[in-house]
Amino acid sequence: MAILVTGGAGYIGSHTVKFLRSQNEEVVVLDNLSKGHKEAVGDAHFYEGDIRDKDLIAEICRKHDIEGVVHFAAYSLVGESMKEPFAYYTNNVAGTLELLKALVANKVKNLVFSSTAAVYGEPDRIPIEETDKTIPTNPYGETKLAIEKMLKWSFKAYGLNSICLRYFNAAGADPEGQLGEDHHPETHLIPLILSVALGQRDTITVYGDDYDTSDGTCVRDYIHVLDLASAHYQALKKLQTTKGALAYNLGNGAGFSVMEVIKTARLITGKDIPVVKGSRRLGDPAVLVASPKKAEAELKWQRQFSSLENIVKDAWQWHKSHPQGYR
Repeated sequence: MAILVTGGAGYIGSHTVKFLRSQNEEVVVLDNLSKGHKEAVGDAHFYEGDIRDKDLIAEICRKHDIEGVVHFAAYSLVGESMKEPFAYYTNNVAGTLELLKALVANKVKNLVFSSTAAVYGEPDRIPIEETDKTIPTNPYGETKLAIEKMLKWSFKAYGLNSICLRYFNAAGADPEGQLGEDHHPETHLIPLILSVALGQRDTITVYGDDYDTSDGTCVRDYIHVLDLASAHYQALKKLQTTKGALAYNLGNGAGFSVMEVIKTARLITGKDIPVVKGSRRLGDPAVLVASPKKAEAELKWQRQFSSLENIVKDAWQWHKSHPQGYR
């Protein structure tokens, strides 16, 4: 029996594939390589294709005896979703609908879904808990929330069990240096900071320094990508004994400001990393921090790489040794 990982050639997906294989799981990767990198899959079983291809899904389920799915395949850029919402609904929602239909048809009962903290929108309190309101402020978050709701009804109608994992800010890289973050375009703070350290950019822009935080810059909850990977494994194990449609936050439970991240990167890299101050971006909350207590209690999830120094150190090791990413 095997685990199917859709979008397994992407950033979080590839780290999860490696972690699952380290736990002696048989893993099959399905990715259309529109965003992912074949080099990140290693020698895992790999199919290049689309999650909407019901015949391909049926072939994979039959050939590999799929017992569970980890579903990463999605578009995930907030700014892009604001400009092209149709593309996000087509790829994320309609694509997942076709995948779920194929899984039900092939009697696959367990799915772990890559969701996001963007389902919450503007928080009323910090830290954010799973029971807080879900009012997304962008199409990306709306599509992920739509899928979460689709999974709830899929359980009621078809008995498809699911766990939705709501990530906060995924960061870091494989500590062994084999895998890392390679997006085009890159929008995440830590890779952008490290590109300055590498001399690929002149400066890093800080958008707003007058927030109600310790140093005036936004505070975010950064979670090491390998800790995210281990949570998917724990979620799969829980689905072996649990029925339903559940949701969990994945975060550190503590926030780091933009300037804290920059200062840590300066320390780790030994580079100056010049800063340019910019205006606040519309819709940027001052603080976004998760409560991971439910995942800790119910999934038995334990973070191993939670310090900001660990996160930046592992990311720097990857970017320094792969300055052009996987290319």
